[in-house]
Amino acid sequence: MSSKKVIKGATIFNEGKSFVGDIFIKGEFIEDICENTDSDYSGYQVINAGGLYLFPGIIDDQVHFREPGLSYKGDIYSESKAAVAGGVTSYMEMPNTDPPALTIDILEDKYKIAAESSLANYSFYMGASNHNLDEILKIDRNKVCGIKVFMGSSTGNLLVDDQQALENIFKHAPTIVATHCEDDRIIQENSRKLLKQYGLDAPTRIHTEVRSAEACYLSSSKAVKLAKKHGTRLHILHLSTAGETELFSNDIPLEEKKITAEVCVHHLWFSDEDYETKGNFIKWNPSIKTRTDREALRNALKNNTIDVIATDHAPHSEEEKKRPYFRAPSGGPLVQHSLTAMLQLAKHGVFGIEKVIEKMCHDPARLFKVDRRGFIRKDYFADLVLVDMDNKWTVGKNNIEYKCKWSPFEGDSFDSKIEKTFVNGNIVFDNGVFNEEKKGKRLMFNHK
Repeated sequence: MSSKKVIKGATIFNEGKSFVGDIFIKGEFIEDICENTDSDYSGYQVINAGGLYLFPGIIDDQVHFREPGLSYKGDIYSESKAAVAGGVTSYMEMPNTDPPALTIDILEDKYKIAAESSLANYSFYMGASNHNLDEILKIDRNKVCGIKVFMGSSTGNLLVDDQQALENIFKHAPTIVATHCEDDRIIQENSRKLLKQYGLDAPTRIHTEVRSAEACYLSSSKAVKLAKKHGTRLHILHLSTAGETELFSNDIPLEEKKITAEVCVHHLWFSDEDYETKGNFIKWNPSIKTRTDREALRNALKNNTIDVIATDHAPHSEEEKKRPYFRAPSGGPLVQHSLTAMLQLAKHGVFGIEKVIEKMCHDPARLFKVDRRGFIRKDYFADLVLVDMDNKWTVGKNNIEYKCKWSPFEGDSFDSKIEKTFVNGNIVFDNGVFNEEKKGKRLMFNHK
């Protein structure tokens, strides 16, 4: 297949504008962008994209691909395959694998796996613990996306519950500190109370009471306070409450923010009313909360109080999710359906397509200072996704790419469909067909 391609006649959405034009690709990079021109296509593989929309590839800053150690749920190959099927061309993966990524050596082992098997571009967070500050200080911030801190909501060595350890991490972190914020003391108290009230047959709808708005706000506000004290570059993951949005500002450009926030697809799509039909299949941590919370999150996204949309993609087996509430794990698969879900909300007028692209492509690149990705620009990597905005389809077992073979959107229909996904200039997904000849690349970052 030619290394020189031209995507001809697409409606291109980029940096708040849309226009019909051609994108010329040479090797891994965008060679030229031509608007409303009669171009010379000789020597190029022509991809006719009339009637299709072209976006930058999605950058997902929070996924759990489960490898090493938990690969029966998913692995880097299977979940990156699902990612490119959904237009996600780059991802940043979390450290709670087995073993957890708490040392540079373990972290680099994950990079080696990805280099051999990932169809999308990749980066991996270093995990924080009460005892690994020395390893954290070894991070090259131009080669590692960030440090993940579980503030009161995790298990084993990844739980950072020592105040002095937190102070040291926030004070000395060489790069972005990304936090999961829920107060464990409140969660444990709520769990004991509701287990006593309902027993083991508790309905999933109590999840929003177990992992309450209070637990989220208390922990998020603590993280913000620590960041302000130490001047930390803080990124709080998966906001789920109206109250938390008040901790952030929208009065300065993203590049100048020291404290930023993410919201996930499931907190923008579902509400606690959906527990009745979806049950444990929408059981996430933090919990999906009320319609009022969902509306506040959507508004905070629109006014740039919240900076990025991600998935917190975290597959479990279907058998695990069918267990009683207190025994069922939290998390679910989302990377294959994140863009189509957000485009569906755009079609319903929740926000514009430009905002979807800003929060799923441009702003993750800005926030993490990703090298030459997240935009359709000359000399940037050709990470691109072609979408048919008028091709209705239904999510089902026959078209789910996740290793776990289920989706919280199963049975739902979307009006847009991913047609082609380009990673570093290669067509890795083409109308259901995968090209696995070339793998994704390690993301690099432009920190000074």
